Amino acid sequence: MSATVGGVTNRPSRNIELVVDFDPHKVKAPFLLRCGALLTDYIVLVSIPVVVLLFSRYMGNDGVRLLGGSLNDTGWLIAVLVGFTNNVVLPIFSGQTIGKMLAGLRIVKLDGRSASTGSILLRQTFGYALTMGSLGIGFLLSVLSSKGRALHDYIAGTVVIYADRRIR
Repeated sequence: MSATVGGVTNRPSRNIELVVDFDPHKVKAPFLLRCGALLTDYIVLVSIPVVVLLFSRYMGNDGVRLLGGSLNDTGWLIAVLVGFTNNVVLPIFSGQTIGKMLAGLRIVKLDGRSASTGSILLRQTFGYALTMGSLGIGFLLSVLSSKGRALHDYIAGTVVIYADRRIR
């Protein structure tokens, strides 16, 4: 809704979500907390095929039928879909994976604003591929960086923070 006063249209201002008093040095996510969030994401991902295999075993399948059956294939398909949703879709909309949500971490731009869709896609796909391709050395950059940024954060222009967000 907008109001016209003296020929000038007054549009309501849109709230912009910012991290108040943002300083990456003060709110950088601790390395071990980031590792815990990553471990949580991994546990969520791996638990799906494990639960499906246990269920299949309970149903009487064993040996070749257990690993070659359609139930096992369905479990892996669900795991891939959950992995994609957790690692790409959720961060685009919330700046967090399930592990980051539980740890209280968030992906933001260097100035504290929410990261754009493009930077999240770049970080979560190409950035993670390079980080894993470096055999984990890209993750260790977050220990050495004063802002706690890993290789994929440098590529996308983001930082992972451990802070409250307030609307300003």
